[in-house]
Formats: sequence, C-alpha cells, structure tokens
Amino acid sequence: MTDPLKIALAQLNPTVGAVEANADKVLDARRQAAEQGADLLVTPELVINGYPPEDLVLRPAFQEQVEAAVARIAAATADGGPAVLLGATHRNNGDLFNAVYLLDGGETRHVRLKYDLPNYGVFDEKRVFTPGPLPGPIPFRDVRLGVMICEDMWTGEVAECLEESGAELLIVPNGSPYDIVNIERRMNQAVARVTETELPIIYVNQVGGQDELVFDGASFVLDAERNLRAQLPAWTEAVVTTTWQRTADGWACEMGEVAPEQCRFAMIYQAMVTGLADYVGKNGFPGVLIGMSGGIDSALSAAVAADALGPDRVHCVMMPSRYTSQESLDDAALCSDLLGVRHDSVSIAPAVGAYDTMLDGLFVGTEPNEAEENIQARSRGMTLMALSNKFGHMVLSTGNKSEMSVGYATLYGDMCGGYSVLKDVYKVTVYALSDWRNRHHPDGLLGREGLVIPQNIIDKAPTAELKDNQTDQDSLPPYDVLDDILDGLVEKEETFEKICARGHERDLVERVWGMLLRAEYKRRQAPPGVKITSRAFGRDRRYPITNRFRS
Repeated sequence: MTDPLKIALAQLNPTVGAVEANADKVLDARRQAAEQGADLLVTPELVINGYPPEDLVLRPAFQEQVEAAVARIAAATADGGPAVLLGATHRNNGDLFNAVYLLDGGETRHVRLKYDLPNYGVFDEKRVFTPGPLPGPIPFRDVRLGVMICEDMWTGEVAECLEESGAELLIVPNGSPYDIVNIERRMNQAVARVTETELPIIYVNQVGGQDELVFDGASFVLDAERNLRAQLPAWTEAVVTTTWQRTADGWACEMGEVAPEQCRFAMIYQAMVTGLADYVGKNGFPGVLIGMSGGIDSALSAAVAADALGPDRVHCVMMPSRYTSQESLDDAALCSDLLGVRHDSVSIAPAVGAYDTMLDGLFVGTEPNEAEENIQARSRGMTLMALSNKFGHMVLSTGNKSEMSVGYATLYGDMCGGYSVLKDVYKVTVYALSDWRNRHHPDGLLGREGLVIPQNIIDKAPTAELKDNQTDQDSLPPYDVLDDILDGLVEKEETFEKICARGHERDLVERVWGMLLRAEYKRRQAPPGVKITSRAFGRDRRYPITNRFRS
C-alpha cells in the first residue's frame, strides 16, 4: 500500500483581468491546502485570467501579466508544499491556448491544452483560442492524472484517449456557469465519463459572478462506482482536501463532506444574489438605487439587493404620479421598512406636467395613449439617473423575463438601469421566489430574516399604474398562461401546434410570438442581468432585430 495522496479542491471566485489578485487568491488557497496536508491543489479553469475573459485575452500585455503570475506561483512551489494544477492561458508559436499548468518544485512540469473548445450558448472560445491535441496523462508523484479542461468532459473522446493512454484519475478544472438545468447536465456528463472509463473523477468549478454569468461552484468527487465521495457547498469559496488510496482496483477516495442539495428556488435566489453582489463589488459601485413601485418586481429586486449588499447599500425611491394608489404607497413604504433600506419619495407630477405643456401643441387633437403613459415611466428613469449621477449608486432595473419577452416595458423608463436581477426570471417564478424568501434565509445573506415582502404585494393584481384602473392583464394574458407559452417559444423553440396542444388558443400563441419578435430591439438596449435559464436573452438566444419570418 502506497502512502495516501491528498488532493485539495480550490473552489475560487476570480475576477476577470485582476491577474495579480487572482494569483494571490491561488497562493492563499495553496497555503490553506498546505495546512490540510495536501500534495496537490486543483484550481478552476483560467483562474488566473478570470473566466470568461472574452476578447481581453487577445491583448499581448494581458497575456504577459498572466505568464508572470504563472511564473510567480511556480516559484512558490519550491518550498516543498503542495503542487498546483493551475488554470491559465498559454502562448506557443503565435497560438493562444486555454491551458492547465502543473507547477511543482519551483517550476512548470507540464502544460495541458484544452482540446474541445465550446462554441455555443454563452461560449465562443473558438473565437480566441486554438484547440490543443488529444492529451495523454500527466505524471505526478506515483499517479497518472488525466486532466480534462471543462468542455473536454462533455464528450467521450478526451476521456477515452486518457483512459487508453494510462490515466488513473480524471481531474476536470471548470468554469461552468449556472442555469436551472446545468447542474443536472454536468453531473450526468461526469457519471457518463466514469462509466465509460471506470476511473474516478474530480470536478472543480469556480464560484461568483462575471457580468451576466454566475458560477455556482458545487465541486465534487465521484469514485469509480459513480458514488459521490465529496461535494463542496454551492455559492461559496472553499478549499477542501480529499484523501486518496491506491487499491487493487485503482485509486479510491475516502468519504468526505457532502454539502446538502439546495432546492430550485434556493439556487435561483442565490444565483441572483451572487450575480448582483459581484457585479456591484467588482465594478466598484457604492450601492444600488431601486424605483420602488409597491409592486412585486421592485420588491423582490430590493430583497435581493439587501441580501447581496446589505440594507445600508440599498436606496429605494417611490416616484408617485396622479395614478399611484395609496395602496402602492403603503406597500412600498412597508416593504422598505421590512428590508431595513432607505426609502424616499419623489413626485414625478411636476415633470409629467412639464412634458404635457411642452408637447401640447404637437399632441393637440389626439387621444391619450401609451405616449402619455411612457412619459411617466421615463420621468422615473430620469429621476433615478439623476440620483445615480449625484451619489454614485447604480440604478437596478426591475423588469422580469415575461415583460422583456413581449416588450411590456418602456425604453429609457423602467428599462433604465445598469443591471437587472430579474431579467431571466419569469413572472410566475417571481411570485414563487418572493414567497420562498419570506420563509427562508440561507447562510450568507446580508439582509434581514423573516417577512421582507408584504403579503399584499404578493396577493394583489399587478399593475403599472400609468392610467386609471390599469392592470397588466389589460394588455397581457394571465401570467401563468403567458409564461407557459413563452416557455415553449423561448426555452424550447416549440412549434405552435405543440404549444396549442397544451390548451392554448392558436390566435393567442401567434399574438405572443409577434410580440416576442417585435420586442427584440428593446431587449438589445436592456441592461445586463443574471443568467438563470438555458435560453437567456442576449447570451443564449440571439435573434435578429430586422426579422420578417413568420411561422
């Protein structure tokens, strides 16, 4: 029996472009791994660059900084502590690769290049990287490591090559973004590779937010029998050391801690919190401004903001017009009080009156319509941007995916903002998340426990309050109906016939489809927002604005 091999999984939150800070983070993780007695530290994909670096990775000065950071970490391994399996870019003969370095004994021992470059959904690595060759195993101490970089695990070709060339243990450094189905998909792929090769697998994913993407971590170890031997917690940085023994049947991992699985709503909520916290923090905003309407979308957005940033960094502003009800005023104030956030009220009546006067000569002889309604929304957007310019807080847009899908939103009005946590969340899910948050407060949230969204906000009919007695259902079908149709059209690209077979009228499906297509130009001008589904607008679903196709 050989001595045990101890491998530390470093689930880290890098920042794109912060090369030195990312290197310091790796060195701190290595220090923790050394304290745990580890022989090897495994980091996520491109942890030194930050992931995804997009076209930044093409700048020679950036590449040089990355190489210097790799050399600094390699030099640190001369102390006899853990070796490091490090994700970073690699240059060779004018080509740029997505790579993993094995750093040990003060030097770079091996460089492994990513073979399978993804070019779908949120990924466009073929744009910036050259694919590497099919790999062989990397020798380390008395084990041959089969390193598969992220996408290399998602098909069988790389794993087969590694197994056939003598790999004894598969290691997968990852930058795998969260969406509501990706966790199951990645586990299924890992199980498939273990089944095909009969080799155990270590899967190390990053955590944190990068623009619209969020990474949930949830790194894990599967043994050769496909049993879960360790599972790191989602949404938090961690360095966890696993212990391995060589047996007659190959390398076996001792049982480690397995973090409890979170429910769907907990994962979505934590994704929104993580995305907002890192977008605000990594971009240096002091806090956020929210137009607090007394409705469900602004209430949930404010709750997420308080949980992500702390109540003292959230400023809610009610901007009443002549159509704003006392019920909305009361609900907005109560929600702000429950959240513990600052709440102010600025009437937009003077601004709306000024626009009415300005446009009276041109509008004369016409009936009021959405033009007058949108002046109110744009007056609110102007007010929030003025406060943002004056005090530095970023405006948080509050529109949800149902509204963004069909264009039930005002450009330069309620779409105004720097970020949107609900951009990829359908209205029905907004209600479910609000109810869930009132009953749950996971560890790590910075907001208050207990009831934070008044029940009346959840129960009452949604309304934009831009004219008398208005509700959303004056313009839209009920949200449960709309969301089911949108799920078919957006998420699944289903035919009209298949959607109608679920009980929807053909005329309604065609109407929603037309609204979906016409709203593309609005979505192109919307702020970024947290990706939750596998078909997020802008990132995954990219339709032309000029589009005469009709099904």
